[in-house]
Amino acid sequence: MNDNVVVLGSGYAGAGAVKSLESHLDGRANVTWISDVDYHLVLHESHRCIRDPSVREKVTIPVEEVKSPSTTFHQATVEGVDTDERVVELEDGADVSYDYLLVGIGSRTAFFGIDGLREHALTLKSLDDALGIHDAVSEAAAAATRDDPATVVVGGAGLSGIQTAGEIAEYRDDYGASIDIELVEGLDRVLPNSDPELQGALRKRLEAADVNIHTGEFIGEVDEETVYIGDDAEMDYDVLIWTGGITGREAVADANVDKDERSNRIFSGMTFETDDDRVFAIGDAAIVDQPGDDPAPPTAQAAWQAAEVAGENLARRVKGQPLTEWTYDDKGTVVSVGEEAVAHDVKFFPISTFGGVPAEILKKGIAARWIADVSSVGNAIDAWPDM
Repeated sequence: MNDNVVVLGSGYAGAGAVKSLESHLDGRANVTWISDVDYHLVLHESHRCIRDPSVREKVTIPVEEVKSPSTTFHQATVEGVDTDERVVELEDGADVSYDYLLVGIGSRTAFFGIDGLREHALTLKSLDDALGIHDAVSEAAAAATRDDPATVVVGGAGLSGIQTAGEIAEYRDDYGASIDIELVEGLDRVLPNSDPELQGALRKRLEAADVNIHTGEFIGEVDEETVYIGDDAEMDYDVLIWTGGITGREAVADANVDKDERSNRIFSGMTFETDDDRVFAIGDAAIVDQPGDDPAPPTAQAAWQAAEVAGENLARRVKGQPLTEWTYDDKGTVVSVGEEAVAHDVKFFPISTFGGVPAEILKKGIAARWIADVSSVGNAIDAWPDM
């Protein structure tokens, strides 16, 4: 009797692992794929929907175009994982049994206990989030005047915060809207902990897009009208967007696997095994061990790379073969600021940091390559103009 392999999540980790698993299993197990949406979202391009909601058709790929006919797909929200009984518990009351489980359900936004932030801020973790930001910005812009512009505050100047601010700036310029954009980062520079040359290039482009940058003071409290920053600064807002961190999903809170107590993310080794040899974890849902002191970064690039090895390792476990270890290979960083982009430390490029048309084409190419890998070249070509 074939083993039952269950994969949770349809993000980069889940969708990529399903493709890899199918290619390595040789029909040796029954595969069930579970996600709360029936599509794969190209999340690192979802911010494009803030400016133009029609882009959703290009950044969502139906699961039927990702998986093989032999894989069973269930659209359902995961309520919990019972590792003792080897059961995935779904919100609709159904249970799905597994012999081997891959947890790739991503993460949710971390609010760090900041008073009022969860209640009043929009986030960017899904397609619905991006469309919700578009609607909120459009509504605020419609009520604004030149003498009384709408204020959009973006909390967190990491990748998501920078790209969100850039898209709102493009929306403002495309529609001639009266919007002030405030990007707030508690640390001293945008894209903290990255190379100063990249930080400077991004800051230059944000300032050229009329994004006001505030660094060095953390948001301490939020109410329905005002963001309180540091000890005495206040900033009134019409729309507040928070992109400041990640934490694990509640669905795995009670799973009997070793997790980080602070973030609720599952510890997994370089083979993606957890301390339960029936459970593997990948992507933002996991803290994946790597050589040295730092785990793999919670990025799309890392999840994309890891998914291939995780899927193969699941197939190897089913076949009773030894597992392979994965080491993250940083191929560089490409960040968009509206229509512009900045690239840094990209492999095989002689310049460490560059922008302009080469960076913009590279940004498009990365998205197109992923879409081609996970679905088809036709989908990639179709999506190219909107990336």
